[in-house]
Amino acid sequence: MKKLSIQVGDDTTVSAILQAPDDPRACYVFAHGAGAGMEHAFMTAVANGLAERRIATLRYQFPYMERGSKRPDTPPVAHAAVRAAVACAARELGPLMLLAGGKSFGARMTSQAQAIEPLPLVAGLVFLGFPLHPAGTPSISRAEHLSKVQIPMLFVQGTQDKLADLDKLRPVVAGLGARATLMTIEHADHSFHVPKRSGRDDEAVLKDVLDGVARWAFE
Repeated sequence: MKKLSIQVGDDTTVSAILQAPDDPRACYVFAHGAGAGMEHAFMTAVANGLAERRIATLRYQFPYMERGSKRPDTPPVAHAAVRAAVACAARELGPLMLLAGGKSFGARMTSQAQAIEPLPLVAGLVFLGFPLHPAGTPSISRAEHLSKVQIPMLFVQGTQDKLADLDKLRPVVAGLGARATLMTIEHADHSFHVPKRSGRDDEAVLKDVLDGVARWAFE
């Protein structure tokens, strides 16, 4: 692992962690969710698991998380951080295929940035729990920008995710055509936790998630 500092604008820097296996085939620029930063256990587990599957990761903080604030950045600030992180990954890992996306808030900010202006060298987006709507108020308003994304997208969603009603999400993904793929994880919630009664544990679920991401990336 390599710790980095990424310049975001003239007066803001954020921390990042580059984690790469010896022989990577791709790099995932991996943004965190709204409530936990890049060193959260889920972020670390994903980075470790992807390294085993020959996918490097660049995890990074959004500016608000770097400051220790609980209030997420405005979209323009978050989009600037996404772009700076993608540029950093390109500098560090050169010709590797780049993927971008993240967990929840990080997924949405990355997709919005891509919709506004394509992220240089990014070949596809991977969303780990796309937050389609606030809990308890199913809608598709947060998906309107996705029609402007013209690169492949992978949506990895738990079937019990309260921020993505599958009856709402499935038509959204279908409407995006061949460039969008939906991978559902049975019994998993927004954090990819599963109840004991499912007969599985979080480790098994994460393996399925990461195997699916690797298949999609290299197919």
